[in-house]
Amino acid sequence: MNKRMKHFKMRYIVFGLLVLMLGALLVFMHFGGFSTGENANPEEFATYAQSVENITIPENSKIIALGEASHGNIEFQKLKLDIYKQMVEKYNVKAFVLEGDYGGSEYVNRYIHGGEGNPKEAAAAIGFAIYRTDEIAELISYMRQYNESAPEGEDLRFYGSDMQRIFYSFQFLNESSKELGVDTTILQKLMDGEDWNSEYDYDSRIQIITKIKHELMRKENSTKAIHFADMLLQYCKLQTLTSSEGSTLRDKFMAENVQWILQQEQQLGYERIFVSGHNSHVAKWGSYDSMGKLLSKKTENGYYAIGTDFYRTESNMPTRSSTKRTNQVFYSHNPLAKASKMAGFDISWLDFSSVPKNSELGELISQYTYMGNLGEGYSWFMRILPPSYRIFQPPAVLYDSMIFVADATPTQIATK
Repeated sequence: MNKRMKHFKMRYIVFGLLVLMLGALLVFMHFGGFSTGENANPEEFATYAQSVENITIPENSKIIALGEASHGNIEFQKLKLDIYKQMVEKYNVKAFVLEGDYGGSEYVNRYIHGGEGNPKEAAAAIGFAIYRTDEIAELISYMRQYNESAPEGEDLRFYGSDMQRIFYSFQFLNESSKELGVDTTILQKLMDGEDWNSEYDYDSRIQIITKIKHELMRKENSTKAIHFADMLLQYCKLQTLTSSEGSTLRDKFMAENVQWILQQEQQLGYERIFVSGHNSHVAKWGSYDSMGKLLSKKTENGYYAIGTDFYRTESNMPTRSSTKRTNQVFYSHNPLAKASKMAGFDISWLDFSSVPKNSELGELISQYTYMGNLGEGYSWFMRILPPSYRIFQPPAVLYDSMIFVADATPTQIATK
């Protein structure tokens, strides 16, 4: 009897331990640790934190970049419009540059200048599912309404910095070439619907597009047409590389495209542009040559980066299925984001230049710390590997200032 009781008790102990271990694992997987992370001093944070409406930019800034810690949150998409409006009103910025397809963004640009369609159709043309939202449609609506009453030459313009889609860039290259008197007979054979014609290989595509580009270079007023050709050439080169090599080259191309856009705006008499993209692209420093890192070097002190982060997010992310998305909860473990929430802010802006370097907060923003960094993809494996959705860097090295969202909510993505 005693022996049976011992076995019985042992089973309960083992079962209890297993339950505790499972509970601990579930807590760890939910929070990305056994808590919501360390916390900066909320009172000190509140001393320096400001409303997003009070954002100010140094006068020497040429490129103002806004990052997002996640593509799948309403708040980060709304910030695009909120900050851009301020850039328009306070700093006479006319150009909005999105981490989106250049050709698709030209479709948007034509729409905001009186083109046919509606804001949601224009948003869908950008080429990425993350932009088929009410928030991006609202941004596009604002730009169109602004242009309806804007004096000549003071209109808003919409650009894309990316080259990962070909349909609209090809369509507009073909259209522009015809208008400039360039024979497009062979060019038109390159496409079959919305994709490449399989009869032409990589070398043939490069050769044909390059030939069209050289012919355009002999024409006047062909700058935009040439850029469509450049987008297609960038796309072709990108497809020949591995994922890691392609990511680095993509950022290099985006940096070049942003510089080209800045030059176009300066020729129109405007010295600044506003750029929006993921934090990993706009950050001024990192383990690889990101767009922001390259632009920061090339524009010296003319690049101003605003990073973003969340305390808690429920983000809309794609699964491994090409047709399904999921809403998933994550915690950044960023002590600044946590302090912002504990101080009572739904959203706050912290200008790093306003924080004394010898203060507790000043030391924190210069030290390595965790920050949220969600990409466009979800796997259950992320739950047991928190570094997969966080970065560990000094905030003040990556950005000039940051915006913190206490509880970020998921976007609703429209189906095509």
